[in-house]
Amino acid sequence: MRLPLIWALLLFPAGSLAQSCPADCQCNQPQTVFCIARRSPAVPQGLPLDTAHLYMFESGLRSLNEDSFAGLPALRLLDLSQNLIASLPRNVFQPLPGLHNLDLSSNQLQEVTNESFHGLRLLERLYLDCNQLQIIHPAAFDSLENLLELKLQDNQLQTVPPLNLPTLLLLDISRNKITALETGTFHVRSLESLKMAGLGLGSVDEELLQNLRNLHELDVSDNLLARVPGVLSQLPGLTKLSLAGNGLISQLRAEDFQQLQQLQELDISNLSLHSLPWDFFASFPRLRAVTAAENPFNCLCHMSWIVSWVRLGKASLRRPEETRCHFPPKNAGRLLRQMEYADFGCPTTTTSTSTLRATSPKLTSPLPSSRPLLPEASPAGPTSSDGGLTPSASLTPEGQPSPEAQLCPPHTCLNGGLCQPGPNHHPECLCPLGFTGLYCEVVREQVTSPPEPTQAKQIAIKHVGSTFIKVGLQNYIRSKTQLKGIRLTYWSLSGPDKRPITLSLPAALPEYTVRALKPNSSYHICVGALGDKTAQEELCVEAHTLHPSHQQHAPVAQSKGPDLPIVVAPSVVAVLLLLGLAAAGSYYVRQQRRQRKAHAAPGAPGSGPLELEGVAMCGEKGELVTQNPRTVAPLSLECEVPLMHPHFTGTATPQALGPSYF
Repeated sequence: MRLPLIWALLLFPAGSLAQSCPADCQCNQPQTVFCIARRSPAVPQGLPLDTAHLYMFESGLRSLNEDSFAGLPALRLLDLSQNLIASLPRNVFQPLPGLHNLDLSSNQLQEVTNESFHGLRLLERLYLDCNQLQIIHPAAFDSLENLLELKLQDNQLQTVPPLNLPTLLLLDISRNKITALETGTFHVRSLESLKMAGLGLGSVDEELLQNLRNLHELDVSDNLLARVPGVLSQLPGLTKLSLAGNGLISQLRAEDFQQLQQLQELDISNLSLHSLPWDFFASFPRLRAVTAAENPFNCLCHMSWIVSWVRLGKASLRRPEETRCHFPPKNAGRLLRQMEYADFGCPTTTTSTSTLRATSPKLTSPLPSSRPLLPEASPAGPTSSDGGLTPSASLTPEGQPSPEAQLCPPHTCLNGGLCQPGPNHHPECLCPLGFTGLYCEVVREQVTSPPEPTQAKQIAIKHVGSTFIKVGLQNYIRSKTQLKGIRLTYWSLSGPDKRPITLSLPAALPEYTVRALKPNSSYHICVGALGDKTAQEELCVEAHTLHPSHQQHAPVAQSKGPDLPIVVAPSVVAVLLLLGLAAAGSYYVRQQRRQRKAHAAPGAPGSGPLELEGVAMCGEKGELVTQNPRTVAPLSLECEVPLMHPHFTGTATPQALGPSYF
């Protein structure tokens, strides 16, 4: 009886009996084990002794002990991400002297002690991101002398322990509660990538980064920086820089970037930039990609160099649909990449006289009761006798526009304002009496001349809430013949953001409600004929939203007939009540059937979040579609979209994928 057993032991290779695989794991690949989606609170036992790569992400682990990884001396990669591990026992990884990659991201760790990673002298990558870390012992990483990557982002750290990691190449501490970094925190002379996004930093300590001569990537996005960090001049090896989301930065200076000759990717999106220095991107000969979305660009002459830069195509413009002009009104909302040189209002050069001639536009004030424009004045400097700019004020000896002419091109200031160079190389407008704003575009006071009585009656405003205003359009529609559509434009007069928003409405719409406004704020509302490119026929009015504490409620309508005593027998009341219930039920059933048919009909348009009171926003081809599912034919109307669409960002739910290493 023992002979078959002896022969079986001789036929199997030595150690094959030890190469078992837990029932809820997969051991198909050599030295690789997948124990994922197990929903088990403990590490499985009986793993093959030669396992080199062990994946246990999203497997329901809740705890570890000192013997969890005993008997796995060949393990090089351990992925424990997306579990419920709340603590690391001391010396838990001591049995893994050959471990190179350890992923503990997306767990519930709150503390890392000085004994959490004992024995991992060969560890190269340590991922602790997306936990609840509040405390890291100052000596927690001292034994990790070969560490290349350390990820600590998306935790609750208030300080970063001193990092004495001479081989570290990547460090990510983004989105923690660290508001300041002390000098001497980083002793990482080989660091190539540093990410400090979303920390609330008001400044970047130059001494903290000045020794990082090997730094290639720097991310300081979504902080509170008011200017470009001066330490950039000491980081000539940068190839990727992100300043995005620092809304206090309103100006970029070419001298702050002059040392970045190796830069390949630049992100300056979501700042407060009105313009960019002349030929700014030419400072980076190796530039491949630029992101400049969500900036309120003033598309005037000093920004006209963008046209040639876009056409050369040496670098790609990322998020182009969110890179738009903000000012002047004729360019508001237009895509920057689709602008032409003539759209920037630059003066034309006349070769016979070598002067720059500009014809002042026939601007009208946005309000019907505004002050007439003052006599034309040259915003760029002294004029010659024939009305053109003098050559000394407009052209350099080489024939190029002078810095003053570039800074204050014609039409910079509206309503007769006078442009003059201001501090920090920014244009300033001296506005005439009655106008204010950066470019004299806002009427500050009402004039004494009364408006036309017909205009005041054509736009009716109802102040019915703190965040919306009803605009009556009936009188305006009646006063027009062959009106194919209505253009409604509104912008704020109270807040800093005065970007106009233009909507296209059907000609038969008697009333429109402007929503999503700010409480207790003034708004300028203009109504014009769709297709009319001029503003001469527009009718405008100023409206004010209510304070939240003074909401107006619609009064309850009551009849004012004679007070007659009404005596109804109880039986009659009961009959009337039954008839009313039956009629209401029948109406409800008919409505449900109509809605089901409308949803079942192919191509029936749905009502999106921006569709208000039967009016849908414009489609991709410029069509205006009503919300009535029975009228699916688009109206041939012009469409204009709001200037900028917000770019939403958020932390995505971790996916059950293998780790992506540096």
